[in-house]
Amino acid sequence: MKHGKNRLASCLAGSLILVSGGVVADTIRIGIGHQSMVTNTVSGGIVLEKLGLIEKYLPTDGDYADAEYEIIFRDYDSGPPITNQMLAGNLEFGVMGDYPLIVNGARFQETGRHQTRLVAITGYNLQGTGNGIVVPVSSSVHSLAELAGQRISTPVGSAAWGMTLKALRDAGLEGQISIVDQSPPVGVANIAGNRIDAHADFGPWSEVMEFRGTGRKIYDGSEAQVPTFHGMVVREAYAEQYPEVVEAVLQATLEAQAWIVEDPMRAAVELAEWTGMAKEVLYLYLSEGGITTQDATIKPAWVEALEYDHQLLQDEMNIPDLDFASWVDDQYVRNAYEARGLDYAAALDTMVTPVASDPELSPAQIWYADAGVVEFDSLADMVAAYREASADGREIYACYVYDHLTGMKMFGKAAFLAESDDGDMAAFMKLADSEVFADEHGGRVVALSEQVEEAIAMAN
Repeated sequence: MKHGKNRLASCLAGSLILVSGGVVADTIRIGIGHQSMVTNTVSGGIVLEKLGLIEKYLPTDGDYADAEYEIIFRDYDSGPPITNQMLAGNLEFGVMGDYPLIVNGARFQETGRHQTRLVAITGYNLQGTGNGIVVPVSSSVHSLAELAGQRISTPVGSAAWGMTLKALRDAGLEGQISIVDQSPPVGVANIAGNRIDAHADFGPWSEVMEFRGTGRKIYDGSEAQVPTFHGMVVREAYAEQYPEVVEAVLQATLEAQAWIVEDPMRAAVELAEWTGMAKEVLYLYLSEGGITTQDATIKPAWVEALEYDHQLLQDEMNIPDLDFASWVDDQYVRNAYEARGLDYAAALDTMVTPVASDPELSPAQIWYADAGVVEFDSLADMVAAYREASADGREIYACYVYDHLTGMKMFGKAAFLAESDDGDMAAFMKLADSEVFADEHGGRVVALSEQVEEAIAMAN
C-alpha cells in the first residue's frame, strides 16, 4: 500500500473547530482513497494528486475565508479497504469500481447512523470491456466451454467476479467450473506461472497479461452485456457540511478527465511514471477509441446496472439493502459542470460505445519509440509497417487494432489476424471468429509477426 499526502496549508491534522454561524472548520481535511493501478479511477485520484488540481478550485471566500485545507491521498489495491477507512472516519472520499461502490453504500446505510453519496463517475465502458477472462498463453483453451471441470480465479465480490457468474450462467456452465478467490496480483502471477486454468479480472489486468505475453483473453466483459464503470463516493455528513469542497474536488476531476482526453499519449507516459503501470496498457485504455470513456455524469444506465449488480451481490454474498434513491446524488457534479461552463444535460445524454469498423477511427496504430503513435489507413498497411520495423530493428512500444466484429480496441499482438485472398486483413479477439472470416474470404489466419512472442494469439 502506498500513501501520499499533500498539504495546502500548514495545519494541525483533524482540527475541526466550527465557526459560529458558519459551516467551516479551522482545518478542512480532504481525504481521498483511490486506486492508482485501476485505470478507470485515475481521474479521481492520482492525476488530482500529481497535477495539484484540487487546490485550484477550493473555496477561499465567504464562509471559507479563514479555512485551511489538508489534502490527503491514500492509494489502495482495491475498494474494500477504502470503505473500511471511510467507515472509520479516516477518509472523506472513495474512488472505486461499481461493485465496491455498492458495498460501500450498503454498509454505510446498514449502520443506521451514517451514509455515503455516489457523486460522480470517473470512467466507464458501456459494453463492459475492461473485465475479462484470460488463460495462460500456452493454454489450448479458446472458449468458456473448454474450461468445464477446471478452475477460474477472480477477486470475489468484484465486477469481474459478477461478470464471471453471469458468463457461466449464460453459457449453461454454472457449477461446472470452480471459482477461486484471488487478488489481481496473485491471479496475474498464477497465469504467468501456469498455475491456474483461467483468471477473471477488472481493468487493466487482462490487458496487462496480454501486454506481458503471459495471458490470452478468451472472454471479454462486453459479452456479458453489463456496463462497467468506476466512481466517487463521499460521506454524506461531510458533503452536507462542505458542499463547495465536494464541488471543488469534482471540478478538479473534470479537469483531470479533460487532461487525459487532450493528449492520451502524454497522459499514458506520465501515469506510467507515477504508477509503474505500462504506458502501452494505459494508452490502450485512455486513447481515442480505447476502453475507458472519461465522463463524470451519473447516467440512468449506470443506476440500472448498479441495481442489477446489487441484486447479484445480495443473492451471492448477502450484502445489506441499499436505497438507491437516497444514495445516488448528482447535485454536486451538476454544479461542478456548471462552474466549469460545461453542459451536464448534453453530457448525460452522450453515450460512447465501440462500433465495428468505425469510420471515425483509423483501423490500426503503431506506437514507435522514435516517432510516437502513427495511424494507418488499413490493418494490412500496419502489419506491413510492423514487420518492416521489426526487420530493421526499429523499436516499437505497441500496436493497436480493433476487433472486426465489436470494435473493441486491443493489442495487435493479442489479436488473431485473418487475411483474405486479396490481401485485406481483419483482426479478432477470438480464434474461431478469425477462422470464419478466413474461410468466407478464401484466406488464412496469420500472425502479426513470425516471432511467437510478438503474436501471443498464435502461441498455441
